[in-house]
Amino acid sequence: MHLSDIFVPTAANVGVLSMVVYFFMLVAMYAFLANLIFTLTTHNSIVPEHRITRVMGAIIAAVAGLSYYFIQDYYRHMLADLSALGTEAERQELIRTSYNAIGQYRYMDWAVTTPLLLLKMVSMLRVESSKAKGAITALLLADFFMVLTGYIGEQQLDAAGHILVGPKLFWGAVSTVGYLVVPFVLYRLWNRFKDQAKPIERKSFKIIALSTVTTWGVYPLGYVLSVLDIDMNWIHLSFSVADIINKVGLSVVVYLAGKTLLDERVPKEATQPAYQIN
Repeated sequence: MHLSDIFVPTAANVGVLSMVVYFFMLVAMYAFLANLIFTLTTHNSIVPEHRITRVMGAIIAAVAGLSYYFIQDYYRHMLADLSALGTEAERQELIRTSYNAIGQYRYMDWAVTTPLLLLKMVSMLRVESSKAKGAITALLLADFFMVLTGYIGEQQLDAAGHILVGPKLFWGAVSTVGYLVVPFVLYRLWNRFKDQAKPIERKSFKIIALSTVTTWGVYPLGYVLSVLDIDMNWIHLSFSVADIINKVGLSVVVYLAGKTLLDERVPKEATQPAYQIN
């Protein structure tokens, strides 16, 4: 292999916005890898009852990191083709059609990571599954329904790869039903189990829940905007930032809650310098 065989994009041949999108895709991949390593190495740094939550966080980081490896690799190869195109219309056409391909990796990622994110949230209230089987089942089914129908909506394309607006918006509306069920069930769980959680756990639940009903809204917004005549790079950029917040940021929230509880429970002199306790 020669260096001439390896394409590394620059703003001179693909544009600044495309480079910023590529930057955030790679940063997201690195962030998930770092989060995986941090999660595994700090497993014993939190209270035992939240260690299974950290295992979920490790799985989320691994799946998201692998997904973003595929996403950035596909995007980089797309940029190689983009650099060879002469007109802006041709470039936008390639970016638009490639968006649909990249979206498949995102939905496959979300099918695994979003239910785990919800279970992490529920664990903050110390909800025993035996006492809330119906609510947890409804939560997970609503989430899977939301992701699956959203994925079907993204597949509403003609033979040339152009979006079929009517069918896509229809499936988007169907997917929204699942999206609305999720905060409803979380609110019911909050009212039922909040008193059995510690203050730091209730605070963490609120932070994660607020992220769910706000930053998760970026995804359906991007879904709707994709039917408009806009540069799809803006949607890629928004999704990458939202993924980092939801998967890395919320993992930090869980870690800080578990570590705070450990610090309150165990004398500092009984722990190792790195807050490791077995």
